[in-house]
Amino acid sequence: MTRARFRGFAALAALAVLLWPSPPLTGQESAVRMVADEGEGAKYWPRWRGPSGQGLATGSNYVDTWSPTQNVLWRTPLPGNGNSSPIVWGDRIFITTAYERGRRLSVLAFRRADGMRLWETFAPQGRTDSGAHYKNGHASATPATDGQRVYVSFGTRGLLALDFNGKVVWQRDLGPMDAYHGTAGSPLLYKNRIIVYQDQYDGSFIAAFDAATGRELWRTRRSASVGWGTPIAVIVGDHDEIVVNGQQTVFAYNPDTGSELWRCNGSTYEVIPTPVVGYGMIFCSSGRAGPTLAIKPGGRGDVTRTHLQWTSPRGSPFVPSPILVGDFLYMINDMASIVTNLDARTGKTVWQGRLGVATREGFSASPVAVDGKVFFTNDEGETFVLRSGPTFTLMHVNRLNERTLASPALVDGRWYIRTEENLYAVGR
Repeated sequence: MTRARFRGFAALAALAVLLWPSPPLTGQESAVRMVADEGEGAKYWPRWRGPSGQGLATGSNYVDTWSPTQNVLWRTPLPGNGNSSPIVWGDRIFITTAYERGRRLSVLAFRRADGMRLWETFAPQGRTDSGAHYKNGHASATPATDGQRVYVSFGTRGLLALDFNGKVVWQRDLGPMDAYHGTAGSPLLYKNRIIVYQDQYDGSFIAAFDAATGRELWRTRRSASVGWGTPIAVIVGDHDEIVVNGQQTVFAYNPDTGSELWRCNGSTYEVIPTPVVGYGMIFCSSGRAGPTLAIKPGGRGDVTRTHLQWTSPRGSPFVPSPILVGDFLYMINDMASIVTNLDARTGKTVWQGRLGVATREGFSASPVAVDGKVFFTNDEGETFVLRSGPTFTLMHVNRLNERTLASPALVDGRWYIRTEENLYAVGR
């Protein structure tokens, strides 16, 4: 089946589910929430989209204006190329990068106080992912840390765990990968295990590995052929679920065994955005202006007719993830540069507004929110600062004048922003 026919099928499926009745939400949804970092991890930015897993920072001491000369505390040149986000724990910042079109891959550690590079550790030699898209590259997956080890997914080069001194603790070969546009999904640190999934032309899977040893705990075959997303862990009443926003279908898995719990149809052929969670629902956006699905978790089998609360065809992103702030779900359409605000409970459009001029580059970084404001950064390094709420209020635009595809990290009143050439610390 051609990609065009796939998209046509997905559009018809999305229209069909609009006509199906959804059960009303009950009081049980208060028990549905993202598995977030607690204790020490909650103080830092230890993984993709931060301690909440949803791009949310706490506190009110973050500056909302900057430029190459304003509110920049330090700037450190970055070697190689990569679009992974920085992660932060204690006095360390960790980032991945690639050299020579992926033939060499490494993890770097910097000191938070001044940006000084502390060490660089190269991944063992191995397969090279030759199919990476120019907006993907070979170092797109954001690492994760538990304060003891740093966990890194290098696609065809496998999984690595390093200690805080840069020593490789273990390395796990995941097997050959033949992924359209290359690999990109970030590892999920869930309890004492690392969970990754890889959709590709053949041999797609989701798997869990012991965080201390790298031993494979389980592996479940997937039928999808395209995807670059990151799984999430959700607490649903008395159990947890691992959710994958995948090709044409959203899946949930048992985190202990890898067995499939439920599936919900309606997404499109190419899916990248990471889901967010709130109001008893999981919000899953799918690529190239596909629909956004609001799914009540906790079901069994095919839940398309029973657990799909609402679907919206408006404003879905291709690359950036959505963000849920209060009552509102925000999304940026990459190419059109249009931000959409949906009522999270109903899926109804609250407003839409344009951020700058639509360009071929558009937006790749996922938005973050702090202190009642939502921040969207485009590929040209322009950050649009919006006031969160029921009206479209663009406060101002910050410009670093450097290509920026990575999402920022926010810790202790400081922004850590990765551009194509530099790592910035922004704050007072």
